Amino acid sequence: MLGIKRLGLLAALVLVGIAPAAAAQAAVQPSQQDTQYLQAVHQVNLFEITAGDLAQQKGQNQGVKDLGARFKTDHTQLDQTVQQTASQLGVELPSEPTADQQSVIDQLNNASGEEFDRLWVTSELAGHVQAIQATQTEISQGSEQSVVQLAQTALPTLQAHYDALVQLAEQLGIPVPQASASGTPSPGGTTPAPGGTTETPAPGGTTESPAPGGTFETPAPTQS
Repeated sequence: MLGIKRLGLLAALVLVGIAPAAAAQAAVQPSQQDTQYLQAVHQVNLFEITAGDLAQQKGQNQGVKDLGARFKTDHTQLDQTVQQTASQLGVELPSEPTADQQSVIDQLNNASGEEFDRLWVTSELAGHVQAIQATQTEISQGSEQSVVQLAQTALPTLQAHYDALVQLAEQLGIPVPQASASGTPSPGGTTPAPGGTTETPAPGGTTESPAPGGTFETPAPTQS
């Protein structure tokens, strides 16, 4: 009888020991880097889905239409993983694109014909440059394995999109951001790091147009 009581007390002590440990584990929050990446890449996906629709509807060049369809499909699939990961980590995602991204969408809505094609390709180049840079930052600085793995999965897709955009831009005579030997935009090129804006020449003139990833924020290396 005494042995049974001792076993019961031991079991209770084990449970008491497990409960705080489980609670502490549940209370661990993803880092600022991981949180911001999830939120930013979600907004990129929202932008790309909308821009993909517009490309299919308004694109004059068949290449623009085809890439728009491809981008919409790929970013829709990517966003499913983003939402699932964010839900598991308790990260709240924005419900709409950034102000800069919405500004580009408005410009695309007001453009047509060749002007639309040039603006779409130019803004997509800038947006993918920033998305690639931010994804590379997450891979090197992220601390939550599920978010880092998401970034590792996303990077080849983003790079493939960028490569396809470069080919299309060359066909249409559209300037392409300076690239490094690896094919990704060079930090010393004409394209700013995530968080900046890109000057893109509008058809018939030069206007300053915010890049789709204009507010794609990633913490500096000194932050945790």
